[in-house]
Amino acid sequence: MSVRQILTSLVLSALLCAASSLAQAQSAAPKGAKDAAKPAAAAAKPAAKPETAAAAAAGGAEPTLIGQFGTWGAYTATPNGKKVCFALAKPSSSKTNPPNRPRDPAYAFVSTRPAEKVTNEVSIMIGYALKPGSESSLEVGGASYAMYTQGDGLWIKNAAEEERMVDAMRKAADVTVKGVSAKGTETIDTFSLKGLSQALDKLAQDCRR
Repeated sequence: MSVRQILTSLVLSALLCAASSLAQAQSAAPKGAKDAAKPAAAAAKPAAKPETAAAAAAGGAEPTLIGQFGTWGAYTATPNGKKVCFALAKPSSSKTNPPNRPRDPAYAFVSTRPAEKVTNEVSIMIGYALKPGSESSLEVGGASYAMYTQGDGLWIKNAAEEERMVDAMRKAADVTVKGVSAKGTETIDTFSLKGLSQALDKLAQDCRR
């Protein structure tokens, strides 16, 4: 199977899963988070390459890499004629407890969707099925933010805190994400934040067009 066929299959899978996953996430989400639309990335089957994850996040449209800033790639896409912009990075380190448990690659996304009035929405595609109802957290700049879980995706519980969290991410060296799998495995992923601020500035410029 060619890379393009794999990408197409992944994107179609993302689109099919996204509708049901989005409805479930919005009904299960705490108050304050229900209004935030969830990217297809969290509903898609995780992929081994950032390019494939970017294709899933683009919601069926081929994404364009408009810049690489440190560990963060800045992408744009136009699914159904609506512009989507997002920064994407892989963890700089990942640990499991018990150690060496198998999992798919994890990715962090910071997405902007002007048509939905969504700016800098943070989500994590964690690379395994999360334990239903489990608590996850994102730690950055000396603060810890509670994250709610749906499938293999994480989003901030209190949407009112997201702007403050993103501001902290712009200034910090790294961010740590903790989760628990459906099988009880604890994970700690650390993402370098080198280049994130520049990637978000680039996307802010491009998403105005």
